[in-house]
Amino acid sequence: MAELNPNSATTTNFTATVPDFIVASKLLDNANRDKEIYYWYFDKSPQNLGYYSQIPEIFSACNALATWSVGRGWVTDNLLLKKQLEHVSGMGKDTFEQIMWNHEVIKLIVGDAFAEVKRKDETIINIIPISPERVRIAFKDGRILYYETWNNSEWKKINKEDMLHSSNKRIGDQVHGTSQIDACKWIIDARNEALVDGRLIQNRGKALGIAYYKTDNTGKIAYANSQIEKAVKNGEMVGLPEGTVEIREFPTKNIVDRQSWIQYLENFFYQTFGVPRSIASSDGTSEVGGKMGHVIFEPIYAKEQRDLEQDLWNQQAVSITFNRPPSLGGLVAQEESKNTGQINIQPNDVSATMERE
Repeated sequence: MAELNPNSATTTNFTATVPDFIVASKLLDNANRDKEIYYWYFDKSPQNLGYYSQIPEIFSACNALATWSVGRGWVTDNLLLKKQLEHVSGMGKDTFEQIMWNHEVIKLIVGDAFAEVKRKDETIINIIPISPERVRIAFKDGRILYYETWNNSEWKKINKEDMLHSSNKRIGDQVHGTSQIDACKWIIDARNEALVDGRLIQNRGKALGIAYYKTDNTGKIAYANSQIEKAVKNGEMVGLPEGTVEIREFPTKNIVDRQSWIQYLENFFYQTFGVPRSIASSDGTSEVGGKMGHVIFEPIYAKEQRDLEQDLWNQQAVSITFNRPPSLGGLVAQEESKNTGQINIQPNDVSATMERE
């Protein structure tokens, strides 16, 4: 018989066995080396491109930010430059605007984007995008010397002056930009795990529960399992002798709980990526919520526009301005008296007048 003595109670030791959450340290990739050339390769590019092509949220968020940044065209006061850029064809059928959209998307996905600028007698005749996994940058003393591209057999050198190179949120003295996807990978992985698990549970939960056999004969159990598996696979019914097995409902969490977790991760992703969900997709946001999301989004896409404009000017002497999308800033009340939805006391609420203003 068990001894019912409180003095024999013990405590757990979670403090020693369960570690605190620790954020891993990170060193920036730099090129501060003396007397030797340092090469940087974009080896993570294929993985990030895979996330972009397979994850709907990343696909729509990157495309939306690029579209808002360069999708409304561009203007320039230089008529000669305008004619040059209008005749740029990229890989044959591209336009300058499409090349810039492509450039912006790649910059967000990988962290860096490249395009070779072809000139003849100081005249721009073409701009050709180059995928980052085929590019390496040569540094010396912390500065870029030149670029090289891989043509499946050897590295081809491209002068620094002939490459349009844009980096996304480069910090410190690191030699490359920061992928917009890197900080979101845990969120994306968690969401897709939840979707895969939910799909599996839903399919199995509808097809079968847990079978409790009235025998411990392994041969009979294996045979019954094979018949059930065959029936479920073919969408057929299975017949078993009465009293030989009890099938109970598959134990799962409420579908509402799973959907709430998935929705939380989706919202968290858009917050981290920097694009309001209402901008990237139609999600049923209210009119007020949509307008506020637009206002918050303005400095984000405006910075992308300015960064690309400055890259074009500083690197290639191309002076253009990307057209700004319509601003909703004027729709937001600039002072309390214009805010008809506020509930605080207004000055005219306490003034002695014959009519209410």
